[in-house]
Amino acid sequence: MKYFFFCSLICLSLTVAGCNQSGRMAENETTTTQNISSGEAKSQTNFRVETVASGLEVPWVIDFLPNGNLLFTERPGRVRIIENGKLRAAPVFTVPDVEPSSESGLMDLSLHPNFAENNFVYLAYAYASDGKRVRVVRYKFDGNQFTEPKTIIENIPAAPNHAGTRSRIGPDGKLYITTGDATDSDLAQNTASLAGKTLRLNDDGTVPADNPLVNQTGARPEIWTYGHRNAQGLAWQPGSNLMFQTEHGPSGFDGPGGGDEVNIVERGKNYGWDVLHHRQTRAGMESPLLEYTPAIAPASAMFYNGAVFPEWKGNFFFGNLRGETIIRRTLDARKVVSQQRLFQDEFGRIREMTEGPDGFIYFSTSNRDGRGSPSEADDRIMRIVPVK
Repeated sequence: MKYFFFCSLICLSLTVAGCNQSGRMAENETTTTQNISSGEAKSQTNFRVETVASGLEVPWVIDFLPNGNLLFTERPGRVRIIENGKLRAAPVFTVPDVEPSSESGLMDLSLHPNFAENNFVYLAYAYASDGKRVRVVRYKFDGNQFTEPKTIIENIPAAPNHAGTRSRIGPDGKLYITTGDATDSDLAQNTASLAGKTLRLNDDGTVPADNPLVNQTGARPEIWTYGHRNAQGLAWQPGSNLMFQTEHGPSGFDGPGGGDEVNIVERGKNYGWDVLHHRQTRAGMESPLLEYTPAIAPASAMFYNGAVFPEWKGNFFFGNLRGETIIRRTLDARKVVSQQRLFQDEFGRIREMTEGPDGFIYFSTSNRDGRGSPSEADDRIMRIVPVK
């Protein structure tokens, strides 16, 4: 397997929601022109895409160290690092008991907001124990080694599919974890189970006293919200601190295809699965802010808060596996203003998205996950950079 770092300038032809492009772009330049039917004024953004690393195996998540180096996971269980623009050949850590199959394996990695002081890194991964389960473990990382493992939570029901998982510390300093329904849709409404939920913990794994079900007999006190099928994107909107999640909808065996969702997720609410799907409604249950049919398989979530692309500041982005695109949404708090699709069918299945400390937008492909058509260079970590 060949790993390398390089910057390849790619001239791209984009399919943009609401407009068609024709004519040739300047060399190494991509111009996107937004012309949305909702009435938003036309805007123009010039950018190019650079490849940061290639020859990877299903990179699931990207995060940045305070010194600017990049950590990422590969689903078979490896944590890897790009230092000063160069991929270290050997993994910095390999999870010893990961159980990678189908959609699961080593999934999320997230740094504690106070990483510079405490060196805490959280890993979420599937393991085998009386079937498949998911656990979240906190480590210390000194730049070379992962040490002092502490189990934050474990025995979360899982399966080869619908295993979640994202784990992120929110603006309130609490650790939020999305879990899948483990292909047992009844579990999502069962508050005695951790499956199909958003969990909320203190950063050491203890349960906050103000969680909504703490005093409910028979309910798991870790639960923040329930009625989820398989949420894999988690981000907070700057300014409002609203939690946004992207979630996979039914796949035919458990409901009509499509119905992928973007939700605003709030304390104690029921997001409907498996009673509701698509645009269905019922009193006491939440319908999605956005719904996508046919399926796009949303796999990540991020808000852009940088200065490099000022016209995108505050916009909501998410990568899509089946949809093979990045979707950019303009929002006004809870109100959806417009949508744009970037790189439609250009790079195949897109999973992770994150903003780097340089203000560039980083994303990863997932073409070697068994469902894509990988090129020789796949999988890749790439970034969107401006053209001046």
